[in-house]
Amino acid sequence: MTDEHAPLADKSVAILATDGVERLELTEPRDALDKAGATVTLLSLQDGDISARDHDLEPSGNYHVDRLVKDARADEYDGLVIPGGTVNADKLRSDEDAVAFVRAFVESGKPVGVICHGPWTLVEAGVAKGRTLTSYPSLRTDLRNAGATVVDEEVVIDGNLITSRSPDDLPAFCAAVVDAIAHGSQA
Repeated sequence: MTDEHAPLADKSVAILATDGVERLELTEPRDALDKAGATVTLLSLQDGDISARDHDLEPSGNYHVDRLVKDARADEYDGLVIPGGTVNADKLRSDEDAVAFVRAFVESGKPVGVICHGPWTLVEAGVAKGRTLTSYPSLRTDLRNAGATVVDEEVVIDGNLITSRSPDDLPAFCAAVVDAIAHGSQA
């Protein structure tokens, strides 16, 4: 039986990010998942550390990478979080391994939380069509062109996809992600 204070005690969650990640969109979901008892793994494109940013431009620290996305499989995790940051999202959508991982994860039916510029990876993975999503305003045309229905809401849940617009939405986003993983499908 799962401790009600640690609803994710038996869950493993991946966060996929690289250089240019928006710091708060990495740290707040990670902290919420940790607090809920999840085992959190930072996946990236390269070993070592990734550099975060505040407001896309200001350096805001480095974060140690736990594992390379090219060596990870969707069936090893119960949930996935993709933070934003324009540089982060652009690098992720340009990497074949990251795109394949995101596609496999979305297709698995397990919860995927994506915030701000992160939905660019959904477009590149070909999994946005027919879904209702939100994002940072500058991505909305890309999402529409990929076949998504775009809305301007704090958190949008469409099946296993949870999307939010910006760091301002982090409290609601984090709560929705933790809830979805706690009640989501098993790997």
